[in-house]
Amino acid sequence: MSKLLLAIDTCGTTGSIAVARISGDQVQVVADAVLAGRTYAAVLVPRIKEALGGSRPDAIAAVNGPGSFTGVRVGVSAAKALAEAWSTPLIAISRLDVLARKAGTRHAALDAGRGEFYFSSNGKEFLATADTIREHISGASGQIAICEDIPFGLGVDAEVQPCLIRVETPLAVDALILAVERYRAGSFDNPATLDGNYLRRSDAELFARPKAPAQPAEQHP
Repeated sequence: MSKLLLAIDTCGTTGSIAVARISGDQVQVVADAVLAGRTYAAVLVPRIKEALGGSRPDAIAAVNGPGSFTGVRVGVSAAKALAEAWSTPLIAISRLDVLARKAGTRHAALDAGRGEFYFSSNGKEFLATADTIREHISGASGQIAICEDIPFGLGVDAEVQPCLIRVETPLAVDALILAVERYRAGSFDNPATLDGNYLRRSDAELFARPKAPAQPAEQHP
């Protein structure tokens, strides 16, 4: 009997969904759609139901970051809600893993802003600077997958550019490869504890004013 697997990715400037049918060793993409930026919250669930055509998936895969804080939250929240409503297994997938797999390398980098990068090396993820990535390259550790314009400071060095593999921005359909592997292995995540893979705090957390210490209550004789 065939199985349906739904993938959701709202981590970037555009979002996407994809549905695959698994029949034995065969995997067929039966629906996919790109969601325009700033519309995730309004259109995500309706587009999912449209793509499923009235069927319920046998598993849901959510690309849970790193990326846009708002986008990650929307996608993860929708995936968790649907998994609970449909009693469907949930699979969380790193966007860096999707990018690395698409490029055929073990290393990937995404622009994180403020001169920093979300970086993955052999499955280990962390926030890195351009200098960190240059050190990685100088250690002859392999090529690095990227999908956005090479940020100034990383791409200006001639010795860096040959080590970068540029691919199109990964979509939910690209995440299906990893999702199918996890589904077949029976490796699922707990919807109750799943969170976004942010790799750093949001701007609201970084720039929040510290709370003033509570004042002791005034004592009256």
